[in-house]
Parts: sequence; C-alpha cells; structure tokens
Amino acid sequence: MRIGHGFDVHRFAPEASETKPLILGGVTLPDALSLEAHSDGDVVLHALCDALLGAIGEGDIGQHFPDTDKKFAGVSSLTLLEHVYSLVTACSLTLANADITVIAQSPKLAPHREAMCLRIASSLKASRDCINVKATTTEQLGAIGRGEGIACHAVVLLEGCE
Repeated sequence: MRIGHGFDVHRFAPEASETKPLILGGVTLPDALSLEAHSDGDVVLHALCDALLGAIGEGDIGQHFPDTDKKFAGVSSLTLLEHVYSLVTACSLTLANADITVIAQSPKLAPHREAMCLRIASSLKASRDCINVKATTTEQLGAIGRGEGIACHAVVLLEGCE
C-alpha cells in the first residue's frame, strides 16, 4: 500500500472568461468565475495528480507538466490525470480510495460533488465509492476567505494489483 498527499491553489481571475470557465473535478460549474492558470486550472484534479505522483515517488505535477511548456496551455486536467494514473498502473498499483477536500468561500460545491466524484471515478476506472469530494470554507479568514481563490487537498491510498 502507498499513501500520497497533494495540494493545489489558484487565484480567481479578475474577470470571468467564457473561454476559460470554472472547472472543478472535471466538471464545468455554471458560475461566472474563472481561475488563473496555465492549464484549465482545475485545482481538484491538480491536487489529485500530486497525491498520485507522491504515492509512487514521481515528484509533482509541475515536473511532469511544466507551466513553461506551451503544449500544456489550456490543457484539460482530465488529460493530465489520466496520464498520471497510467504511471500509477505501470507500477502495478491501483486506487483504493481518494479523499479530496476543496477549500473555497464560493462557489457552493454541494450541487456539484456527485458529478465530480463520478467524473473522477470514470477517469481512474474506479468505482464511485472509492472517491470522496467534500468542501469547506475558511470562515472568511485569509485569502481564500476573502474570495481570492480556491485551494484543494487530496489524499490517496494505492494498493498493489493482485
């Protein structure tokens, strides 16, 4: 068994962008918000990628998909996640479970959590009950509490294939 932890944070863009909608957990949210990022800015999937990479001792998302490389500009984080998971399975490991905590003052994530869990499970070829997404606020404290951005922690447990 291997355990990994990931963290990511992105600030909100000064203005919403129709060409770069808010995407969390692979799901486009209908809110008028955008995150600043080289890729699609999906903090949920970025944290999950880092957790998976950490569990297999393969560094972090920035090493694999540097924001200085133009080919990753605007890339879907689902594509990144699927590549990272191929590295996991190449180590003869599979996902036992992922526990993900989104930290945001807004938007409200409750209406979108199930869709996020299903999208992540599908991308990782895992059963839905292996994925948990929850959300919390910082009670209006700090940058996240002031609505300046969104952060996310992810923890994964991997197990050897039988």
